[in-house]
Amino acid sequence: MLVSNSTKMQKDFNIFSLTWPIFLEIFLFMLMGIVDTFMLSAISDNAVSGVGAANQYLHIAILILEVIGNGAAIVIAQYIGSRKILEAAKISAIAVVLNLIVGVMISVVFVFYSERMMQGLNLSGDILFYAQSYLKIVGGAIFLQAIINSLAAIIRVHGFTKEAMFVSLGMNVIHILGNYALIFGKFGLPELGVQGAAISSVISRFLALLVFFWLLYRVMEVRVKLEYYFSLSREYISKILKIGLPSALEQVMYQTCQIVFLYYATYLGASSLAARQYATNISMFIYLFAMAIGMGTAIIVGRYVGGNRKDDAYFRVWKSVKWAVAVTLGMVMFVILLRKPLMGLFSDDPEIIRMGASVLLLSILLETGRTINIVLINSLRASGDARYPVLIGAFSMVGMSLPLGYFFVFHLNLGLPGIWLAIAADEWTRAFIMIFRWKSRKWEKHALVKHDDLKVEPVVSQ
Repeated sequence: MLVSNSTKMQKDFNIFSLTWPIFLEIFLFMLMGIVDTFMLSAISDNAVSGVGAANQYLHIAILILEVIGNGAAIVIAQYIGSRKILEAAKISAIAVVLNLIVGVMISVVFVFYSERMMQGLNLSGDILFYAQSYLKIVGGAIFLQAIINSLAAIIRVHGFTKEAMFVSLGMNVIHILGNYALIFGKFGLPELGVQGAAISSVISRFLALLVFFWLLYRVMEVRVKLEYYFSLSREYISKILKIGLPSALEQVMYQTCQIVFLYYATYLGASSLAARQYATNISMFIYLFAMAIGMGTAIIVGRYVGGNRKDDAYFRVWKSVKWAVAVTLGMVMFVILLRKPLMGLFSDDPEIIRMGASVLLLSILLETGRTINIVLINSLRASGDARYPVLIGAFSMVGMSLPLGYFFVFHLNLGLPGIWLAIAADEWTRAFIMIFRWKSRKWEKHALVKHDDLKVEPVVSQ
């Protein structure tokens, strides 16, 4: 139940109360992709490969859209920490409008250039057809996800992570039912296959968008007025982009590298392409908790930094890193022990199962480094230090992992394991550098809110 306007900003919450709803929300978001993959595997492995390839571009688009959503969330968190609530409401309105504009532009690109984009990944035949048809429908409506990104980030940063999770739950239920009806032609609806999965995704996002808008006006102490949507303050936009642009650039670089690795995999054959997609879907659940605790920690760090409580922020992050690594190791052991049965859920092809199981063994190397990065990089962004991870990412991801992956795959003939090893090398390189960055406390000078004459009230508790 939502709390009243008079008390909602004064409520205390700790890392657990923030993290478990975020955990479930990310799980449900991932489940949408898994459900598509699982249901489409009943059609063919080519359908799965096509949708997986299309999702590479969709992931990049969503990351670009997070320029505004994530940037605004961090700025809002620091303003809430400093008790400047009116400014937080105005920034929220700006975030929604900016993301809508960018989302419409990206949607137009997907509608008119989807086939050319998929041909650029060396796809052909049925895989190309499935990929471009899925990308045109889901990508054409990506502006819906643009607004959802902003609204969900704003709601979470106000501490209402549980409410955002319930909306995601409803969206996934609708998506699963829509998939069943439109992929296989149930309830008197046409059998549309891959296109049915795409249409179901769009419908579920539209309905979720309506609920998120309703929720926005229930959780904010100072409500967003209509005039705020048309008052695009240069100062606030500058602060949003100061965090959002570097954050998105770092993520776009990462996903672009994944597309290059996908390109490498196309030369290994259709079975390798399918095994990569299935193994990637399974791996997502390994670092799920790390993503949740990273986002929860970022909310608290943003408020602490906004409230000039930098020592609290410093020690909170180390606690989060320890918890995230411990849970990730547990998940890695579970996946390694059950790697073949898990692959068998997606395919009955022995070769695909063998290749997927072989790369899942390498999760012990890859996921531990990735977990440290997720928590520390989120925390650096929340403190305002968003540029540093980009500079390190350019060196490690682009300058090191891509050439290393090429060498492993095409010169040492390691196949898919070569790709996994290259990604692991990048994750651990960045992890060590981010550890030293947080220890140096150089992030403290990047706060977005001035603290002169600031009256600080406690807003979070460890």
